[in-house]
Amino acid sequence: MKILRTLFLALVAVSFAAQANAGEQNLTVVELYTSEGCSSCPPADNFVGELSKRDDVLALSLHVDYWDYIGWKDRFADPRYTLRQRQYAKQFQLRYVYTPQVVVDGAFEAVGSDRDKIRSILRKASLVQKVPVKLSGTANGMVLDLAAADVGDVKVYSVFYTRHQETQVKRGENSGRRLGHSNVVNDMTHIATWDGKATKFTIPASTKGGEVCAVILQSVQTGRIIGAGRLALDGQS
Repeated sequence: MKILRTLFLALVAVSFAAQANAGEQNLTVVELYTSEGCSSCPPADNFVGELSKRDDVLALSLHVDYWDYIGWKDRFADPRYTLRQRQYAKQFQLRYVYTPQVVVDGAFEAVGSDRDKIRSILRKASLVQKVPVKLSGTANGMVLDLAAADVGDVKVYSVFYTRHQETQVKRGENSGRRLGHSNVVNDMTHIATWDGKATKFTIPASTKGGEVCAVILQSVQTGRIIGAGRLALDGQS
């Protein structure tokens, strides 16, 4: 009986450990830079919609504003996302920004509709171990809990997004089309810089809404995303 009890307790311990580890996902971050004013973007939007269903991927749609001048103002566009994309252009030594563009983990870029290349990048990126991100909700808001790690200086971003949005486009290159977008970013804010010491950060709520809160840890030195987590705010998975 004693042996059976010991075996039972060991199995319970393994079960709890598996549940705990399941909460520390090794998320690969996919940023799609897109616009409703760009006729080549819908296929990329659809692909990111597929990626958004994967448990191991944090897919984000960031709408840029530099296509607004050609006849259709994208209601999701934000100049901050355009600036972020321009920073990537410098990092990747590109001469210009373009849509649709996908950036994976801040380390790789590709045309957003190039499914084969992006899938290949995702396979490579998934092998890189990330910093564990523990994100939880409390009575006072959301809390990010980080263990000590040798990472240098890291920018901490809060990201609030809505899972699905649709727009009936009336003008511009996509005139007459009804476009669907997945994980549309409502708000992305640099909230702190982390020095690698064990710490906790409070995540301020966004005034721009969003169904999910995500956190991205991005190296100041390399631009690589070294960790990411997400927390549903509406009770859904």
